[in-house]
Amino acid sequence: MQTKQQTLASPISFSGKGLHTGVKVNMTVLPAPENSGIVFRRIDLENSPSVPALCEYVTDTSRGTTIEKGPARISTVEHILSALWTMGVDNAMIDIDAPEVPIMDGSAREYAQKILEVGLVEQKADRKYYEVTEKQVYTIPDKGVAIIIYPDDEFTVSVHVDYNSKVIGNQYATLDPFNDYAQQIAPCRTFVFLHELEPLLKMNLIKGGDLDNSIVVVENPVSEEQLEHLKKIFHKDDIRVTGGYLNNLQLRSSNELARHKLLDLLGDFALLGMRIKGRVWASRPGHYANTEFMKQLIHAIRRDGEKPAFRYRPDKPALLDVNEVRKLLPHRYPFLLVDKVFYLDNNSIGAIKNVTANEPQFTGHFPTEPVMPGVLLVEAMAQASGIIVLKSVEHPEEYSTYFLRIDNVRFKHKVVPGDTMQIEAHIIEPVRRGIASVVGKVFVGGVLACEATIMAQIVRNKKPE
Repeated sequence: MQTKQQTLASPISFSGKGLHTGVKVNMTVLPAPENSGIVFRRIDLENSPSVPALCEYVTDTSRGTTIEKGPARISTVEHILSALWTMGVDNAMIDIDAPEVPIMDGSAREYAQKILEVGLVEQKADRKYYEVTEKQVYTIPDKGVAIIIYPDDEFTVSVHVDYNSKVIGNQYATLDPFNDYAQQIAPCRTFVFLHELEPLLKMNLIKGGDLDNSIVVVENPVSEEQLEHLKKIFHKDDIRVTGGYLNNLQLRSSNELARHKLLDLLGDFALLGMRIKGRVWASRPGHYANTEFMKQLIHAIRRDGEKPAFRYRPDKPALLDVNEVRKLLPHRYPFLLVDKVFYLDNNSIGAIKNVTANEPQFTGHFPTEPVMPGVLLVEAMAQASGIIVLKSVEHPEEYSTYFLRIDNVRFKHKVVPGDTMQIEAHIIEPVRRGIASVVGKVFVGGVLACEATIMAQIVRNKKPE
């Protein structure tokens, strides 16, 4: 069954300071309509310009991910996106009155807690998925960065970090369907090495950073002079180094730093704009690599075109074989264009039509170059649509469906003898007064061959006299 999109049950609000700007920030995450995605709106600017949370709008990845469209620029978006996306929010409008998301305690813990408190509501539209069909790799060899994604039925992530640090060592973190994101990943805080602080300050960053919202890793002995300097930076009189961290810090887990890298990766992966079915392995990931990999996936999606929503397994038994299809449809040879149904729910269907050279249409279309007529592709989509529509009425054998209109017909590729047509249809509006609206698609070898929007009417068959 298709998974539905979700949004928040009610708004959630946060206040804090920006990690890099240091400014006070107020942010409210609002429920949003289906298919709207996650969008940031700068309510402090004239006309409240907005920017969608998509990788095409990423403009900067120095110590955080920044997205920008026109005058709307938002920095450090990864933590709130990580919490929303991983906890199931597909659509949200984020109103914010500053150019940076509040850092809170350096983690996504408070974001996750608020999402759990208000809960989610299911929407009518199906979720959109990118199903990985082949291994894809992104690397930065000189920095030891690698992100690899493999085909899988679920979304899982394994992260490995190794900075040649005697304090951190090798750390691993994973996300799979059995992990509790809110408890195990969201509380893990951002971190920085002590030797990185001065360059960041010179870059006019981390103005809002302090020891309450970040972990500072100390690799080498620190002199008294350096400690005095750190006291001035953090405005604290009790700066000290204990166990490789500033101020006797207690880690929330032994692999907190790897878990935070996983948290960041999930937020950056949300910028793809659709869910992923694939297994990810990442070594030393960072915002630049994460977002560049998402751009690489977008390029692959556009290159490959639209993919089927359902996976056809020829080795599995049909949900409806041709004899059961005949009980629902009045069509017979040579006009029955659905051989079997392999997927079926209340709103969608996946069906198969095997195209052979023995079919009569190829006698004249065309004698020397047989091609399946486009009108028959549309008819096949209509017949598949008829099955899901007729299953919504009692005694479906007493009814038939008739075309009212066909819109947005697109023919992408030829269908020829020997091809296996995977036919998909999705009801896009509830059936009212016997009128059904359906989006139909035909795929061959996973490639879209034809699509159309079909409106049909359910009509009771005349009883034979």
